Amino acid sequence: MLSWLAARRAWIGIFIFGGFAGIIFWGGFNTAMEYSNTLEFCISCHEMRDTVYVEYQQSVHYKNPSGVRAICSDCHVPRDWTAKLVRKIRATNELYHKLIGTIDTKEKFEEHRLEMAERVWAEMTANDSRECRNCHDYAHMDFENQGNRAREKMEKAMDEGETCIECHKGIAHKNPEDDDDD
Repeated sequence: MLSWLAARRAWIGIFIFGGFAGIIFWGGFNTAMEYSNTLEFCISCHEMRDTVYVEYQQSVHYKNPSGVRAICSDCHVPRDWTAKLVRKIRATNELYHKLIGTIDTKEKFEEHRLEMAERVWAEMTANDSRECRNCHDYAHMDFENQGNRAREKMEKAMDEGETCIECHKGIAHKNPEDDDDD
C-alpha cells in the first residue's frame, strides 16, 4: 500500500512540476518571439539601423497624415502563429549570415541587398502579399476617393489578381533594382 501511494504522489509531483515547467517554457518562448517583433530588436544591428531603417523613416509607413505607423514586423512577420514560426525559423538564416560576416558591414549588406530583397519579394508574391493585406485590402478600398491614376492602377490590379509587391517594391525601402538610387 505504501509503495502504491508513494508512486502516485511521485506521478502527481511530476505532473505538477511538468505543468509549471511547460507554462514557464511557453511564456518565455512567446515573450522571446514577441520581443523579436519589436522595432528596437529589428534595428539593434547597425546594418539594419544604418540602411533600411533610415529609408523606412522617409516612407509613408513611418510618417503619414493619419499617424498610423507600420513597423518592420507588420510587413515582414505574419500574424498567423504557424506562419510566424516558419518566418522566425527562416530568419535564423539572416542571423547566421550576420554572425559569419556575410552582411556584417554596410558595404556587404548593400552587396547582398538585391539577393535579400528578391527573397522577400518572392515570398510576398507567393503569399499574395499577406502582410500588406493586414492593412490594405482591395475589398476595403474606397476607389472613388483615390486619385485617377491610383484608382485606375488599383482597379486593374484587383481585376487581374495582382499582388501588392508587384507594383510596390520600393514602398518602404530603396528598391535595389533601381540604378538611380545607387
